[in-house]
Amino acid sequence: MNMSRARERLVVIGGDAAGMSAASQARRLKGPDELEIVAFERGHFTSYSACGIPYWVGGDVTDRDRLIARTPEEHRARGIDLRLRTEVTELDLDGQRVRARDVDTGEESWTSYDDLVIATGARPIRPDMPGADAPGVHGVQTLDDGQALLDTLERTRGRRAVVIGAGYIGVEMAEALINRGYEVTVVNRGSEPMSTLDPDMGRLVHEAMEGLGITMVNDAEVTKILTGGDGSVRAVVTEDREFPADVAVLGIGVRPETALAKAAGLPLGPHGGLLTDRSMRVRGHENIWAGGDCVEVLDLVSGQDRHIPLGTHANKHGQVIGTNVGGGYATFPGVVGTAVSKVCDLEIARTGLREKDAHRVGLRFESVTIESTSRAGYYPNASPMTVKMLAEHRTGRLLGVQIVGREGAGKRVDIAAVALTAGMTAEQMTALDLGYAPPFSPVWDPVLVAARKAAAKIRGTS
Repeated sequence: MNMSRARERLVVIGGDAAGMSAASQARRLKGPDELEIVAFERGHFTSYSACGIPYWVGGDVTDRDRLIARTPEEHRARGIDLRLRTEVTELDLDGQRVRARDVDTGEESWTSYDDLVIATGARPIRPDMPGADAPGVHGVQTLDDGQALLDTLERTRGRRAVVIGAGYIGVEMAEALINRGYEVTVVNRGSEPMSTLDPDMGRLVHEAMEGLGITMVNDAEVTKILTGGDGSVRAVVTEDREFPADVAVLGIGVRPETALAKAAGLPLGPHGGLLTDRSMRVRGHENIWAGGDCVEVLDLVSGQDRHIPLGTHANKHGQVIGTNVGGGYATFPGVVGTAVSKVCDLEIARTGLREKDAHRVGLRFESVTIESTSRAGYYPNASPMTVKMLAEHRTGRLLGVQIVGREGAGKRVDIAAVALTAGMTAEQMTALDLGYAPPFSPVWDPVLVAARKAAAKIRGTS
């Protein structure tokens, strides 16, 4: 006789931001008598800040545990059956169950579910070339990855590091390795670092990196990684040069970790991420949810799906999923693509579309760039700031903003992020009532100066 369970079971795959936020929010809304929650995590840690790993490696954060928001013991104390070092290897959608394997013992078992949350994150892109998997070549996505890199740095006698790629992780890891006393070379296939910026803004980042003592090699494609007699990395090779390396870090970017989902026939988008509706339910599947770095999200500016792996989104996804599983109602409407980073004291921020993004989706636009300062020019320690703004031709709708400058530059991008979300025009932005005092801003904030220039250009071309 088939007896149904007295309570429902939620199974969560992935123990970081999206997965454990979903589990925790569902637990707040439904007690253990109503909902059993089982969470699988293949690593040693849960609920940690992956964004903080470069600062831990570089020594700004001295204790790894400071990156952990909630320990496994804390999750278990709240009635979540959290199983570490356990990797889900198969999804049986018809049978509503998952197969999991103990990473240490190899023991396998099936667990049934009423609702399933897929929060498998993303994995560092490893180039398909000789030596890419050699000891001493590190991707940095999880705390386990960060610990493995630190272990290598402790063992390695040499002090030469090569970072492959110059995206956010590549740039941040280059600075971290400089801070640890390494001689750092960054090999980048693009014309300038930070491909999330337009090249003219990326050039400012390039100059700052060289000012730190980092050797930047642009327009260079890595073809292979050479290994020494012990099998460990000894050099990174491009078409025409060889760069000695005692350690190599992959900063090329990440891809959605969706092999499980693909094998089960779940819908994937053009970037390989899971496709969901606004409730974060996987399209076409009533009781399967997905969030975090393994999903694609709607770009509110371009109207297309994008893969944007950020902890801010992952936590929001988890809250939405947990609310819906717990019997409430929540949606995730989309993103505008806001991100901020730094190189030493240079702050780098962007939101919305780059020039090539706008071209790709068929938008005509006007572009302006202005130079300003972080504070009133006469106030002590005012520092220069460059703001680039894109606005749609004729309509003036804001399309994107990029900011590079010193203290006080980065978080100014939030003004533009709100304006993008609201669908404002450059003209409308010029009337924003922003806070002003000489220690914080010129009387015309740099973002508003850019908006004034963009609005004038739109008027002149309409």
